[in-house]
Amino acid sequence: MFAPPSPSMPRALPAGHRVKLLQTAREVSFPQGARLFEEGGHADRFWVVRTGTVELDMHVPGRRAAVIERLGHNELVGWSWLYRPHVWHLGAEAATPVRAYEFDAAAVHALSEEEPALGRDLSQWVGDVVAHRLHAARIRLLDLYGPYGSGSGV
Repeated sequence: MFAPPSPSMPRALPAGHRVKLLQTAREVSFPQGARLFEEGGHADRFWVVRTGTVELDMHVPGRRAAVIERLGHNELVGWSWLYRPHVWHLGAEAATPVRAYEFDAAAVHALSEEEPALGRDLSQWVGDVVAHRLHAARIRLLDLYGPYGSGSGV
């Protein structure tokens, strides 16, 4: 969101929209090991990491949760708040102490309705993140559970 895009990360929001979005944020912190959300829970907020690392994980029946991706500085944590039925598709845990900007989904939805251009850019940005995360999840699950050599390095 705040960093320029790279080949491995989706594009960022335009600067003016970042400023407006940040006006709805509050600063929060999580100790190492804190769960930000659980897969299947109600998604009513999201975060952008300022410092620290958050691990996204996926429930795997009969096994411990598989860590799908590690997120750090300036990365979006949580996209399920934007899409119905607003249920978390993954879980998230602070792998280290984390400081982040937290955004209330209802406030961001209202801002998007007031400013349609911001809403379009926000939807595109989050959609890009979702596409990136789905690809990362596929590769990670192939690495963990597929036949040898079926995944590719991330």
